[in-house]
Amino acid sequence: MTLRYRLAGILLTLSALAGCTTNPVTGESQFTIISPQQEVAMGAQQYGPSQQSQGGLYMVDPELSVYVNQVGQKLAAKSGRPDLPYEFVVLNNDSPNAWALPGGKIAINRGLLVHLQDEAQLAAVLGHEVVHAAARHGAQQMTQSVILGVGTQIAVAAGGRTEYGQLIGTGAQLGSAMYQARYGREQELEADRYGMLYMARAGYDPDAAVELQETFLRLAEGRQSNWLEGLFASHPPSAQRVEANREHAAKLTGSNRNQAAYQRAIAQINRDKAAYAKHQEAIAAANSGDFDKARSLVNQAMKLQPREALFPATMGQLQLQAKNFKQAISYFEQSHKLYPEYYLPLLGSGIAARQLKSYQRAEQDLVASSKLLPTQAAAFYLGEVKLAQGDKQQAITYFQHAAQAGGELGEKSQAYLQELVPTPPAAS
Repeated sequence: MTLRYRLAGILLTLSALAGCTTNPVTGESQFTIISPQQEVAMGAQQYGPSQQSQGGLYMVDPELSVYVNQVGQKLAAKSGRPDLPYEFVVLNNDSPNAWALPGGKIAINRGLLVHLQDEAQLAAVLGHEVVHAAARHGAQQMTQSVILGVGTQIAVAAGGRTEYGQLIGTGAQLGSAMYQARYGREQELEADRYGMLYMARAGYDPDAAVELQETFLRLAEGRQSNWLEGLFASHPPSAQRVEANREHAAKLTGSNRNQAAYQRAIAQINRDKAAYAKHQEAIAAANSGDFDKARSLVNQAMKLQPREALFPATMGQLQLQAKNFKQAISYFEQSHKLYPEYYLPLLGSGIAARQLKSYQRAEQDLVASSKLLPTQAAAFYLGEVKLAQGDKQQAITYFQHAAQAGGELGEKSQAYLQELVPTPPAAS
């Protein structure tokens, strides 16, 4: 059967299974091959890995996530799909961003919260993301990707330029996990419009959404790189959006700003701005090859905020780079104690243990890290561990997984496979 006929058969099957559905927010007709039940299941399955891949939860002040979730639930209750299992968390990521997975799983980065002024502006961000979930925008984007043959997949932490380079920088920010859509213009305007409606229904001043877009537009025009890598990449601002928001705000009523409550909620991250700034400088120094400067800056960050697991995790990575494996394990253990549910300290200590030929410890930590977030690095080093233990077949399986992600570790995995997997004899 030719590729053309196979594709035609797939499309016919998809059309038969799906067809047009009604947008729960707008009431308009839309096409999707993803059922509401599948949306919820996919969002629940990928919420944890998505968090892990982008710095994990913000743990220095867990009450901040409680506060953000309370605000988010107020908006979700006013949405077109109040029955979704909504969740809202704060991620320990410097990038100013927020996102929604299908099924109502929503996150906002620490790096965006410090740029907001009050609870109404927070509600504007969260309300926008609630609409993306409620209006099934993610399902629409996935449908389009499947039909175009693009598909979706989990983004994992892939290899880097040097032997341990794949770890440097991951504590600051990784790429998005699972599926965080680049929404179309109409979907963005729809999320703005109905997000403001949810805000007003919850009592918030809709002018906050106008202010937010004005701020984003100014920053975009100034081309601030951290913003371009964050919110602007998935939610590009425009003068049209500012004007549309202003028109919608004029038709809505709501007055709550709750500035004092918001400022109390983000007080800890405001106090720690200097510590996170030092950490960002350290990542930049490491990426430019100045590892001595990077270690000095991380030490300063750790002194400023000793309860932040991100900082010793980065120091552990820097010790890995210097091949100080025992010191690396010590820092990774310190990070793990502060945040036991984060994959990165386990991945780092597993790699360091493998270099020290502590294979049992290496396997334990690498497997534990993979349960939180499957990564190419864990698969590769598990392959080396199993090879050292004499389990050739299991090593092949791990190297095959690592090879699929490409990069330097992918090439090394292919080299192992060429040695381990016999080449079949040529046909006579």
